[in-house]
Amino acid sequence: MKWLALHIDTSPAGIEPVCDLLGACGVEGLVIDEEGDFNDFLENNHQYWDYVDESLRQEKRGKCCVSFYLEETDEGWNRVSQVRIALAALKREHPDYAPLLMRLENVEDADWENNWKQFYKPMEIGERLLVVPEWEQSAPSERVKLVLNPGLTFGTGSHATTRLCLTALEREIHGGEKVLDLGCGSGILSICALLLGAADAFACDIDDKCVGVAYENAALNGIDRAHYTVRSGDVTSDRKLQKEFGGDYDLVMANIVADVIIHLAPQVRPLLKTGGKFLCSGIIDDRAEEVKGKLIEAGWTILEEHSSEGWYSYLCV
Repeated sequence: MKWLALHIDTSPAGIEPVCDLLGACGVEGLVIDEEGDFNDFLENNHQYWDYVDESLRQEKRGKCCVSFYLEETDEGWNRVSQVRIALAALKREHPDYAPLLMRLENVEDADWENNWKQFYKPMEIGERLLVVPEWEQSAPSERVKLVLNPGLTFGTGSHATTRLCLTALEREIHGGEKVLDLGCGSGILSICALLLGAADAFACDIDDKCVGVAYENAALNGIDRAHYTVRSGDVTSDRKLQKEFGGDYDLVMANIVADVIIHLAPQVRPLLKTGGKFLCSGIIDDRAEEVKGKLIEAGWTILEEHSSEGWYSYLCV
């Protein structure tokens, strides 16, 4: 049996979030290499050396690594792609966890950067949607087809949080709506809303690479910039970006992380028209009650609560 040996480089602050991310992706048997462990080993084992090269100390300074092993099978490669996509989202939201680089032993980057594509297949989601990778062909279908190339951004439809949002959009978009997508990644949610009948969409993400990716995905689906605007910036603090949002939205979506949703909870209401709704997801199960409490504290009424594979979404009014 062949194995894939993977290593994620991060900062000390990123160890626990990376471990949580891997757990959510179904990865077990983690090996953690911390700078603190290295220093403790040096301190408590003086009997084994007289001198430690300063270059080795420098190499270890501020660096930590989480390692794990997967079988080199179709399922193993699929798991690599899931981790890769989730890691890109974590890196975007938490630059302080840098470098957040994943290394794969004995395989050149060019191999695994493209290998994951073979495991990303057309997906039927909910009752009406079909998400199709740009490089795949799909059989004729009565479903609404969303063609997507996620690139290095988050949002393929394969992650539970994205599926929760897409199925909510099926229920909430009836035609003519104005929507705002906070933390858009590949643009999958806002583009889906437009394909389902929304009139206009504004999308933004803290990662400026997402602007080009989202516009390219919109073009793949025949959506032009007359009805779709994408910008980059921090939705919680960028005043210029917040001003450009405008308001009077029927639906504001945020498929991000728990901490950002909590921060956004008091800020979203002024962006909505009367009766408008706030859809939030990206909430891991052990933070779900905390986020729900903060939403209620901010004046929201929870209309719907859904969960899948340990992730939660809330539809609020």
